[in-house]
Amino acid sequence: MGNSKSEIKFVVELDENNIPQEIEWHADGTGDKGMSDSIMLALWDAKEKNTLRIDLWTKHMMVEDMRLFLYQSLLSMADSFERATGDNDVAADLRHYSQLLGQKMDLVKPKD
Repeated sequence: MGNSKSEIKFVVELDENNIPQEIEWHADGTGDKGMSDSIMLALWDAKEKNTLRIDLWTKHMMVEDMRLFLYQSLLSMADSFERATGDNDVAADLRHYSQLLGQKMDLVKPKD
């Protein structure tokens, strides 16, 4: 049995100043596709023990949306970390920090 492959493709349309205008994505394994105003992609380089990052956002991305994007991304990272490591304590700490950050950005109300 051979290995299967799936490709996720991002196409970034730039303006004359190389500022992203549109970010289009397509996942061939599922057929999902769409447009986005922002992308944060992190890749782990095991050889260098370093994280490679690609952070792009269009000039249409509103500051309030960027705040919400960051908040939701941190919560998602806590979930991913917990699933990958089983470290519930660190995941809970990241969720707590995310909650505090969300409060500071007026995205969520303080928990009682």
